[in-house]
Amino acid sequence: MELWTAATPNGWKVTIMFEELIEAGIELPDFKIRTINLSKGEQFTDEYTKHCPNAKIPVLIDGDTSVMESCAILQYLGDKYQTSLLPEGEGRWQTLQWLYWQAANVGPVFGNKLSYTRYMDDVDPAKKEHPLTRFGGEALRLVGVLDRQLAGRDYVCGEDLTIADIALYPWIRGYKWSKVDITPYENVFNWVSRVRARPAVERGLAYGVPKGEIDQWSAERKAQYRKGGASIAANPAE
Repeated sequence: MELWTAATPNGWKVTIMFEELIEAGIELPDFKIRTINLSKGEQFTDEYTKHCPNAKIPVLIDGDTSVMESCAILQYLGDKYQTSLLPEGEGRWQTLQWLYWQAANVGPVFGNKLSYTRYMDDVDPAKKEHPLTRFGGEALRLVGVLDRQLAGRDYVCGEDLTIADIALYPWIRGYKWSKVDITPYENVFNWVSRVRARPAVERGLAYGVPKGEIDQWSAERKAQYRKGGASIAANPAE
């Protein structure tokens, strides 16, 4: 089994999943984690797109099976290694609907807000005003939806962490970087701290980042991400 990935919110979803499975007592087969250099365009190579036609990270290669899209990978691993991370019965459908909610809503909206906030320095500020307002407002609306769902719960679907939490957390935790103020939303703010305190999450987030920079990047790393993000935001066709 191989994971081809990078240190981004979508990449961290899967490395956290690996670590949470190990924490749950699953003996995973030998697996490799291969770093894909996004700023150099390695995601566009023939080798990569053979496994991931969409040319985005991450992709999981499990024997003859290649699975692209981070949320699909979470579901694949949750089905393959049965734990409470993807429960059975009614809990399964509660979990999957929030997993898909992340993929369809939180990821795209937070990603667009981040791109216009941090990466598009060469765009006329007047032209960024509308998308910043649009994506900023929608991001806060989504945080409100999550806040209401977390009322009276430790995790998104109840008392146990699931793949829904794993999918949402890497995007929400970066609220300062994307300049989406979640602090008025007490349930979400406390949930971020609760998930971050898990040992497996600590290990999953450490992938691709020095231990001392898991929660606070150095100025050099911020500049590196800003440069890389600008290149990715340009979205070349090939």
